[in-house]
Amino acid sequence: MNTRFLETFITLAQLRNFHATARALNATPAAISLRIKSLEDELRTTLIDRSAKGFRLTPSGENLLGYAKTVVDAAAKLRSAAQLEDPVQGRVRFGVIETVVHSWLSQFMQQLAVDYPDLEIDLAVDMSSVLQRRLVAGELDIVVRVEGIDHPEVQSTALALYPVQWLARKGLLATGASGLVRRALQHPIMTFAQGTQPQLALVEILTAMASREDLPIEQIRLTCSPSVAAIVQLIKDGYGIAAIPGLFVKDQLVTGEIVELPIQPTPPAFLVAMCRRADAKAKVHAAAATILKACLKYGSSTGKGFVKMLV
Repeated sequence: MNTRFLETFITLAQLRNFHATARALNATPAAISLRIKSLEDELRTTLIDRSAKGFRLTPSGENLLGYAKTVVDAAAKLRSAAQLEDPVQGRVRFGVIETVVHSWLSQFMQQLAVDYPDLEIDLAVDMSSVLQRRLVAGELDIVVRVEGIDHPEVQSTALALYPVQWLARKGLLATGASGLVRRALQHPIMTFAQGTQPQLALVEILTAMASREDLPIEQIRLTCSPSVAAIVQLIKDGYGIAAIPGLFVKDQLVTGEIVELPIQPTPPAFLVAMCRRADAKAKVHAAAATILKACLKYGSSTGKGFVKMLV
């Protein structure tokens, strides 16, 4: 049985949408549909109720979901057990996007020191596209990036959804007055680096907003940066409006220094996934297990609405 198809089924059951699952696994909806159909043919049962208006698992799908998770977990343990001669020690080359740095990275490092004190981390912080290239090229052992990687030799696990909000320094815009969207578009709009999934989604939203407000899209000033710290500082300085997770300015939202703007539509949440090669050594699988543990711990300690853990 192809565990990759089982992983696709698990992700689909979590996200409850073929297009979202395709984005999460960096595949096409058609590819996701084909994997599910192949799995259904192999199991000789129907997993998805295609007659329902919304997404819904069949009773068989609901029943088999737990078994699927068990098989995927067992496969990971089997790979680790087959490499018992390779002790959990040495160095793991770990690549992350900056979103992880500003959320649960410290929890992971602390947990790793407890679980595997002989394991050391070489940390790289970069854009998702660079992390993918370096993982496939064998330059990194494990990466956490926006969305998974659709590659036959890569195993992807969805970790969390990060909701995105419209944020600005208090007083930059009078939110109660009419014409909020039009006035907001007069300010610089800040978000993640060019070419990233959150940036591309924001461009679509801004284009639609400009059209509704009868504004030339060329007049909208979009500032893109791979640095979360830089965007946060610019918000504090009142430079403009940011479309980023409120998690990054959680304390300032509590104090009122930064406010969420009631602008619709809200940019879509983005999914963060852990990716590693299926033939990775035991030490890499050990680090992956600690990542899952750190994410669970972080999710339980973070206020609702700031992040949705999928593990």
